[in-house]
Amino acid sequence: MPFHEVAPNIYLVALPLPFALNSVNCYLLRDEDGWTILDTGLHTRAGEAAWRETFEELRIEPAAIHQIVVTHYHPDHFGMAGWLQELTGAPVLMAPRERELAHLSWGLPVDQQDPIIPLLQAHGVPMSNVEPIEVALARLRAATQPMPNITPLEPGSTLMMGGRSYEALYAPGHSDSQLIFYAAEERLVFCGDQVLNKITPHIGVWPTSEPDPLGRYLRSLGALSKLDVALALPGHKTLINNWHERISAIQTHHDLRLDAMRSAVGNTAATAYDVVGRVFPYDRFSPHEQRFALAETLAHLEYLVAQNELERDQGPPIRYHA
Repeated sequence: MPFHEVAPNIYLVALPLPFALNSVNCYLLRDEDGWTILDTGLHTRAGEAAWRETFEELRIEPAAIHQIVVTHYHPDHFGMAGWLQELTGAPVLMAPRERELAHLSWGLPVDQQDPIIPLLQAHGVPMSNVEPIEVALARLRAATQPMPNITPLEPGSTLMMGGRSYEALYAPGHSDSQLIFYAAEERLVFCGDQVLNKITPHIGVWPTSEPDPLGRYLRSLGALSKLDVALALPGHKTLINNWHERISAIQTHHDLRLDAMRSAVGNTAATAYDVVGRVFPYDRFSPHEQRFALAETLAHLEYLVAQNELERDQGPPIRYHA
């Protein structure tokens, strides 16, 4: 079975992903009126089958789903929102900025070039490397269709899910306006991809990103470390029972990654493409992984620029130097 109960009336539904990170945690929350879905998975046949199996095992009629909540627009969380909306008739709730990003990223006309292409070229990535990334992105975009009608959910709102009251907390960095959901009385948080066990959340610069995502992420972690959390339910991997220790470990990871980026730039000017090959085993990565490695490299370099530790030349191509 793809699901199991992780807290009273809360079920974790593990949906398959066709990546090295091979599953995403979605959640079903039961209350007197029916069910809430929190995050939806990537739209694949395997994903559809997993949801249908879960509904059958839990004896959930599609009409019993009364809301679909999406933490952020990334395809592994957003991709099946439209399919589930068509199946259930339920509203899809997202932060307004995440709704905008979903349309910018996944509603791109088929004859329009993906804006990531000029971004990669500006940072020194050769076209022979860009083209496979573009093909992989087109496949990913197809796995977010159909697009749902989205109801805005403002950061700071209170939302009832599974008989509990949650505050929708603004948690930027991994995505511009990711929402995580905190039930203070129960010391329970659905933390999306903001805090993960065993792996660190991806922080990257994308064509649609607001400036300095790593700076915004680290400030968000500082704020989240003040929450009283006994159980965190993340978007990937295992549940988190050591909230403060896990946040501290992620902060340490980025300190070490920033050291690696400084060393990779060295005393000469370097493009992000130069740096990514010095920090990651880039040539062994799939196009999907290469895209993430480049975006993460850019996030760390741009953070160092914001901290006045590096300078950026406008190029072309764009180069960074001490």
